[in-house]
Amino acid sequence: LVITPHFFGSKMTPEALSRYYQAVAYASPIPIVLYNVPKFTGLDMDVNTIARLSRHPNIIGIKDSSGNIAKLSETVRLTPDDFQVLVGTASVLLAALVMGAVGGVVVLANVAPQQAVDIHRLFQAGQLGQAAQLQRQMVPVNAAVTARFGVAGLKAALDMLGYYGGPVRPPLSSLTASELQALRDVLAAGGLL
Repeated sequence: LVITPHFFGSKMTPEALSRYYQAVAYASPIPIVLYNVPKFTGLDMDVNTIARLSRHPNIIGIKDSSGNIAKLSETVRLTPDDFQVLVGTASVLLAALVMGAVGGVVVLANVAPQQAVDIHRLFQAGQLGQAAQLQRQMVPVNAAVTARFGVAGLKAALDMLGYYGGPVRPPLSSLTASELQALRDVLAAGGLL
């Protein structure tokens, strides 16, 4: 999984990204997966660059964490059938599957692995109503352990669910008592506690 280089953002043109990913792919002894995560890199790889890179024999897929379903759909349309399009945010997991993604690499699976798998399983079984109901139930949980409380929330949720999340590393801060209660309420409403 190779994240989009971003330190010199204005110089990360489609041509620069193509050269970079091709160089990595040629040098890697194992297949690589592109990782588009604009929220953290400030760059959103364009669909034409993804499509061009999808034809490289050692680039086998993409994890797209942009949350842009229209773009994901266009990525599926423009890439070969054997190119694995994965969604990187559980908030749109079902929508991504409907548009042709093969699965997801999602934070939600850390705290609700069965529910994440069940959304995929229900989709594959053609039970879209049940999949959508479960997706809607998991949206607040996903938001809590990503955008709302971030890494500290994910770690706290893992601890609440009987796993080990542990402390956050500086400069991050642990959740406050009121944030912990809010997180507990979200997990309970989602059926996880």
